[in-house]
Amino acid sequence: MAVSVILLAALWPLMLLIAVLIKLGSNGPLLFKQERVGKDRRPFRMYKFRTMIDNAERQGTGLFSYENDPRVTKVGKYLRKTSLDELPQLCNVLLGSMSIVGPRPPVLAELDEMNELDKDALTVRFQVKPGITGLAQVSGRNALRWEEKLVFDKIYVQRFGRRGIIEDIVILIRTVWVILFMRDVIEQPPKDLAQT
Repeated sequence: MAVSVILLAALWPLMLLIAVLIKLGSNGPLLFKQERVGKDRRPFRMYKFRTMIDNAERQGTGLFSYENDPRVTKVGKYLRKTSLDELPQLCNVLLGSMSIVGPRPPVLAELDEMNELDKDALTVRFQVKPGITGLAQVSGRNALRWEEKLVFDKIYVQRFGRRGIIEDIVILIRTVWVILFMRDVIEQPPKDLAQT
């Protein structure tokens, strides 16, 4: 929470500029709100800067967005590449539903798919608060399948149990590197969708 307060205080001019650009670039709300699954599998509302046209989740590929998605706005493309669309999640940290570092919270609709995977890894990953960044995000991000993300989530929770905040600091340093080089930003479509 202390880190989120410091970051919000330092970044509010940038966030204000982003808000103005979003409003000038397209119609619709400033923020995109989405139901996600957090600690102990409790649902919560996660915030992002809106990067797509209004009501985009009811068009095209729905909740998922892939390369060259026509629903993404001009401002949104830049926000996604630089991960600046994630900044409002600092408010989620202040509200107590998220942490700076932890497993990324899945969309509520993805929970059924996840329940078919490694039960032990699922149990472990939901023991901690979800994060804005995490081990999976600095180890492949959107290039990873859910099975692979779960492995990294489990490793993170185990390492955090041993190393504490040192593990988070290492991930934060790696996050800066990933953002600077814009690695694995765009989600890859499933094989059956990619072939259509």
